[in-house]
Amino acid sequence: MKQAKRVFVIVIDSLGIGAMPDGEKFGDVGVNTLGHISESVDTFRIPALQKLGIANLTHLRQVPALEEPLGYQAALRERSNGKDTMTGHWEIMGVETKKPFKTFTEHGFPKELIEELEKRTGHKVIGNKSASGTEIIEELGEEEIATGHMIVYTSADSVLQICGNEETFDLQELYRCCEIARELTMKEEWRVGRVIARPYVGKKRGEFERTSNRHDYALKPPVRTALNVLKDSGLDVISVGKIKDIFDGEGITEAYKSQSSVHGMEQTIELADKDFRGLCFVNLVDFDAKWGHRRNPEGYAEELEKFDEKLAVFMEKLREDDLLIITADHGNDPTYTGTDHTREKVPFLAYSRSMEGNGMLPEQDTFAVIGATILDNFGLSMPEETIGTSLLSCLK
Repeated sequence: MKQAKRVFVIVIDSLGIGAMPDGEKFGDVGVNTLGHISESVDTFRIPALQKLGIANLTHLRQVPALEEPLGYQAALRERSNGKDTMTGHWEIMGVETKKPFKTFTEHGFPKELIEELEKRTGHKVIGNKSASGTEIIEELGEEEIATGHMIVYTSADSVLQICGNEETFDLQELYRCCEIARELTMKEEWRVGRVIARPYVGKKRGEFERTSNRHDYALKPPVRTALNVLKDSGLDVISVGKIKDIFDGEGITEAYKSQSSVHGMEQTIELADKDFRGLCFVNLVDFDAKWGHRRNPEGYAEELEKFDEKLAVFMEKLREDDLLIITADHGNDPTYTGTDHTREKVPFLAYSRSMEGNGMLPEQDTFAVIGATILDNFGLSMPEETIGTSLLSCLK
């Protein structure tokens, strides 16, 4: 493979391909997001992903493995202690998270945190439980509009989320409250990975709808990542979706917010027409947020088929000196119990038009092979504090 001028990394958020060896410690036994989705629907067609060898990584009903798939395939194990979005993305770019972020799924946030949040923001908190974002707005949206109270909730992730009606609560006020929440949750015992502003519109139940003005207030990675090295070396680092939020802007030169996973792929297709040198890093969140957490394998399968159609269009635009890597950040088996992420291996699918070979690579012990491979392509090295060994020499 010739040196790539542009590298595209697409994260299909939560597309796990089978349980990790230590999955039992995380309560995840026998999980397989992609495999179980394929078993849950009558028809499942993902020809572009099939050509790239995804069915060679895990058995898929109705999608046979190919003898000669395009490019190279590998299963990646997560080395970090966790199974959440930030942990997975950070590891892709070289960060090993040894201490997991705090979660408050069972009982909501502690009384002391809520009281301090109410005092600092001037809003009474309602909700304070683990919930679906759309459901809690249906439950409490009318009360928030009538009283000016503030809907606070969490999920299986390490997150504190605040809902605000754009017409009555005001978007800037919502952002202000989230900034206060972020400051408070820097305290070690309340330290969540992300505070998320969840704006919505509508006046009554049945009319409420979340908007694209979501904003994530994440922690900064604890060390320099592969993204920092790329940016500091004068290369472009273009983010699509929530990548910029996940890294709190670190190492990003240009950012595009997405309204949906389909929109994110449309943005990526447009970026394929752009002349740049460096990385385009894409997160497609709907698989996780809309279908994995809501335990909807049929919706997940349909979303994958929509993605596959866009992927075929995107691949037609790839140039001879482009490298495409498709992966995931964790699992979220929609057939499993509960609503939490699942601790799983993730796919590594690498393809370039300039590749002369193809085939299965050995299973890797960290997602960070991706960041290391990208830097190696540009003649750069991973920071000392990070993990990951390049696979570039295997991509022939």
